[in-house]
Amino acid sequence: MASISPIDLQKALKGANYPASRDDLVNLAQENGAEGTIVEKISHSDAAEFGGPDDVQKAVFDDE
Repeated sequence: MASISPIDLQKALKGANYPASRDDLVNLAQENGAEGTIVEKISHSDAAEFGGPDDVQKAVFDDE
């Protein structure tokens, strides 16, 4: 799986309001034109809700 850059993740989540559900962030990332790898990582996260951007980063980058 391709490596995700923190900048790409920030762009994918631009406009997010936290706390946010996993589904809301997946939809937002898709609307923001995020690459499939980012969308997949968020959608397969064990977390149902994220309290902030740091929570999303941990979920996405801990699997790499």
